[in-house]
Amino acid sequence: MVKRMINTDYISYKDTGVDIDYGDESVKHMKPEATKTHRPGVLHGIGGFAGLFALKDAIHDIEDPVLVSGTDGVGTKLLVAIEANRHEEIGQDLVAMCVNDVLCTGAKPLFFLDYFAAGSLSQSPLIRVIKSIAKACESINCVLIGGESAEMPGLYASKHYDLAGFCVGAVERKKIVDGTSIKPGDQIIGLLSSGLHSNGFSLARHIFFKHMKRQINEILSKEKGISKTVADLLLEPTKLYVNPILKLLQEKLPIKAMAHITGGGITGNLLRPFPKGLSAIVDTKTWKEPLVFSLLRKHGPVLEEEMRKTFNLGIGFALIISKENAAACLHHLTAFGETAIIIGQVVEKESPVQYLE
Repeated sequence: MVKRMINTDYISYKDTGVDIDYGDESVKHMKPEATKTHRPGVLHGIGGFAGLFALKDAIHDIEDPVLVSGTDGVGTKLLVAIEANRHEEIGQDLVAMCVNDVLCTGAKPLFFLDYFAAGSLSQSPLIRVIKSIAKACESINCVLIGGESAEMPGLYASKHYDLAGFCVGAVERKKIVDGTSIKPGDQIIGLLSSGLHSNGFSLARHIFFKHMKRQINEILSKEKGISKTVADLLLEPTKLYVNPILKLLQEKLPIKAMAHITGGGITGNLLRPFPKGLSAIVDTKTWKEPLVFSLLRKHGPVLEEEMRKTFNLGIGFALIISKENAAACLHHLTAFGETAIIIGQVVEKESPVQYLE
């Protein structure tokens, strides 16, 4: 009689650190949040191999649609969120970084996809993060149509995760905002930022945690009786400019160009849509910077040139509009609840942005 040898050393995918069952279960929790963002156009969302979106159903008011796409992440701001165990607003950072870029063309964001990766999904804040993404999408009428949750043990440190996003919008071809009509004398309108947004965090973290030796929950300031910690200052979410700008575009004011002030600051972003031979003069005394920037400048210390090419310094979005339409533009933005200021003007000169102090 021959005895059958039983191998008790079989190994599974889960033994290597990948839990497919948890990934499948997490989709069940994410689907209701994504469904809240649905709008006309969605044929199939989260759960399938791909998201289906019918343009004709969603943009029936656009005769000659041009699709506009953008992708981005939130950089090392994630490390601050992880250290503070605060993930409820990081999704707004991700959505804002993508949709604010798409918005610069005059496009209306239609749908959004996210990518979340960690060493262990079950030990990550996956559900909290996806809920925050869905909440941000819902606030601007943009569909969270799909995404990917990747579990890659060995690639990410314990508790660490990565986050990226992708957005598609649409704009009428003849209404694309591209900067071609900019001319000397046009006004630059700045919309205030909420703080660092999602750029310059490698420098900011170095200054706060290594140079100043501050702790994540240490109180740094008290303004109007409200105590603010390091985490409060660094994790203030990136502003979503979609709603006020789309409302402004509906007023049919001829906006000549728009710029999302991200990595590179005003110095690196304002002139991107400018025709050759034109530049800008920006008066830094026209707006008040959020507290976080003065702390970084002082305690770095950081040279002003470095500050300007690294941080937004309080201006998160900019518009270029003719002088005769500037007052109406400011009026409408204020009515829409936005703080808008004329921060400079266009000049005929082939040079970097010039600053008045």
